[in-house]
Amino acid sequence: MTISLLFASLGNQAFAQSNEKLAVLETNLGTIIIEFFPQDAPNHVDNFIGLTESGFYDGTIFHRIIPDFMIQGGDPNTVSGDPSTWGLGGPDERVNAEFNTIKHNHGIVSMARSADPNSAGSQFFIVHKDSNFLDEQYTVFGRIVTEESFQVLDKIAAVKTGANDIPIDTEQPKIVKATTVNRSEVSNLLELSEPERTQSVVTPSTGNQKFQSNLHEIEFNVPEGWLLQEPDKIQEDSPDVVAVGPKVGEMNPVISLIIQQTNQRTLDDLILERIDMLNQAVESGDLTIISQEKIIVNDNQAYVTEAEGYFSSNDEKFNVKFKEVMIYDTEKFYRILYSNGVNDFDSQLPKFEETIDSFKILSKDTPIDEAVEEGGGCLIATATFGSELAPQIQQLRELRDNTILPTESGTTFMIGFNQLYYSFSPTIADLEREYPVFKEAVKLSITPMLSTLSILNYADIDSEQEILSYGIGIILMNIGMYFAAPAIIIYKIRK
Repeated sequence: MTISLLFASLGNQAFAQSNEKLAVLETNLGTIIIEFFPQDAPNHVDNFIGLTESGFYDGTIFHRIIPDFMIQGGDPNTVSGDPSTWGLGGPDERVNAEFNTIKHNHGIVSMARSADPNSAGSQFFIVHKDSNFLDEQYTVFGRIVTEESFQVLDKIAAVKTGANDIPIDTEQPKIVKATTVNRSEVSNLLELSEPERTQSVVTPSTGNQKFQSNLHEIEFNVPEGWLLQEPDKIQEDSPDVVAVGPKVGEMNPVISLIIQQTNQRTLDDLILERIDMLNQAVESGDLTIISQEKIIVNDNQAYVTEAEGYFSSNDEKFNVKFKEVMIYDTEKFYRILYSNGVNDFDSQLPKFEETIDSFKILSKDTPIDEAVEEGGGCLIATATFGSELAPQIQQLRELRDNTILPTESGTTFMIGFNQLYYSFSPTIADLEREYPVFKEAVKLSITPMLSTLSILNYADIDSEQEILSYGIGIILMNIGMYFAAPAIIIYKIRK
């Protein structure tokens, strides 16, 4: 035996993790043999072995076949049930998720589930082609271990399918008999090394996990321990990102993000469209609007809707409460929705608020030194970057976030101000970068304004009336400095 084969053989014994039972699936296209990883997924291994030895899988078929992806089986409904129910069946008992670091590579056996992470039953799938986007989101509990197993996998993947990836000839991918045997009884096992694993690093718990997408140019946090997924976007208003929390009450809490193009529509246009759509559910009596209002989320205009209603799923009716924050940007808008059972809604609401607070549009959150190279941006930030005014700008940002935006008057003003300001600001910022003298001129011209705004740092504002009085006062001061004073000087000179 060569050195390489010796190490491969030792590796197979060391990493197989179960020297005892293997599962044998006898299909009409050949035999598949599965070894298990009980150290990574002990409960799933016990569940699969128990179902196999009870005859649960006998007569079932691989009912979902997608070549170059996977084959899925284990649904008892496929024995004699209506094909419309295939994929919905399973035992009464469910197995909690045991997500691990084993990669979903060719030949890996993993457990199917619904959106609930803890919903695994009997359905499983065998990976036909490396599908690492599934890693750490589905529970890997085994792999196929003979040459014939891989050949049968290819044969089943090649079976002709119809609607919903269901095989046209259901006899071909049928599991005629499923049993378990001792490893010592199988003589043709492949010499396999340790399964490949992800490079996940365990970090101290922060209570959140970050999602960042360069494709969508966004980032935000979702609660730690929630299952984070990017489902296929079937239609325009399908979720782009979904985070599902553990089930506590009658349903799982869910935070979802839908990204859509504005197509030159304003926020008010989108609000009217949303209201019209929701009103259809209100008129039918299925929905009650609790509140609707405009807010600012990290410098972006937004619209919040809170509602409650009854929704049906799998013949069950749930009383659901939801909160939706629609964040507006020039080209896209982002609908972030939190839903949960009415009785459990408030318990997870703070986590949703943290998600909203953490939401960033990366293309608008570019550091100023990067914006200098890329173009566009805020004329004030560009003019003061690296100067003695930079700390003052940071203080004013904190003042805006902590003093102005918490009031309704301040929020309304900032929405209008941002619409006007960003209609011309990027053009001036580009000129500042192109002409240093122009930048210095802008910096000199805005210095008095920054000084007047700093007055708010020393104001004790705790009411709508006070924010209005201070705001009007500062506006009048700026009118005096920028219009009245120059006009008087010009008049004096001419006289």
